[in-house]
Amino acid sequence: MKKKVQWDAVRRMAALGLAVCTLWGVAVTSNSDTFSAAVAALRTGASSPMSALRWELGDLFYKDQLSPAAALTIGESPLLLSARETVAELLSKETGEGDTSPDQSQQSTTPVTETPVKTDPSDTSSSDPDNGVTARTLIPTEESGYTVAGKVYISNSTKHTLSIQDLTAPFAAALTDEAPQILIIHTHGSEAYTPAPGVEVNYSGDHRSTDTRYNVVQVGDVMAQTFADAGISVLHDRTLYDYPSYAGSYDRSLKAIESYLTQYPSIHFILDIHRDAIEDTQGNEYKVISNIDGVGTAAQVTIVVGSDGSGLPHPNWMENLKLAVAVQQNILQQYPTLARPILLRNSRYNQHATTGSLLMEIGAAGNSPEEAALAGKLVAQRMAEVLQDKSK
Repeated sequence: MKKKVQWDAVRRMAALGLAVCTLWGVAVTSNSDTFSAAVAALRTGASSPMSALRWELGDLFYKDQLSPAAALTIGESPLLLSARETVAELLSKETGEGDTSPDQSQQSTTPVTETPVKTDPSDTSSSDPDNGVTARTLIPTEESGYTVAGKVYISNSTKHTLSIQDLTAPFAAALTDEAPQILIIHTHGSEAYTPAPGVEVNYSGDHRSTDTRYNVVQVGDVMAQTFADAGISVLHDRTLYDYPSYAGSYDRSLKAIESYLTQYPSIHFILDIHRDAIEDTQGNEYKVISNIDGVGTAAQVTIVVGSDGSGLPHPNWMENLKLAVAVQQNILQQYPTLARPILLRNSRYNQHATTGSLLMEIGAAGNSPEEAALAGKLVAQRMAEVLQDKSK
């Protein structure tokens, strides 16, 4: 009888342990939309002390991914707890982490180590109005810290080793006779520029506006028209996926991308158009420009390429990087200071959707809408040439 009681106790303990493990698994994977995402979440949860702490705090079911310390602090105040979503959004903006979805780690908003090139204030080749923001032209002055392929500099923050032979090989995505070929989208569509003094802009946040005359959507308009003029069919989604809530914008834009790809399987290239936010070491905002003789003053451009470094599936990230290198090589041959170094990052930025996906930072918050629009036009012209040359 005693052995039977002991055996029953062991079975009850095993059942309790199994129930705890099941509850833990459900909690960890609750925000996962796919099987692969659930597996990745389980791996992370099993190896992360922070996950254990979140379990202890009962904080695993929240999508905002506040730090355990922040979650504990908010939990002490019913008022803050009831406004958790607002608090999380404010914190995400304050820390510069941008989107808080699991797919995004941190998108760089600080330029890599580069030496500013002094610009001549007497240069009036551009008829664009001066918005009064300090201008700099950022170009690398040495190869240290970069992977260099021809004229292209790559700032690699992943653990992947890059081969020049791989970088300069032909990229996979190609134009076809179907339509549309290119999707232009804006995960952070309300990212705005700085117009000339006296221009009234209704801002929805820090350097953000729903007025598409002054945000990155108008750059998308220019790029779409430029591709169309080159004979390439384009679909431009002008939706503001970061408004009214900035948190979760990548999740929302991914759902849109998946819907477009289902409806239009002809889409091979996806351009997510953003703008940067740059300050000097004293916290002073400045804009990045390229003075182009006979053309005008354009905002400098940064191409950002995601990878599988975050642990999420992205097996074809190298194809996107090869496309970025080919496009940038063409840009720099025509306009040597228009593009800053390519950034290779751990986050996917939804670029796993196609082998022709790129994120482009067109200028910075300090740039004028006119400078950004000119940059968008020039980049689209160069990219169109690259794509058409490959299809010949």
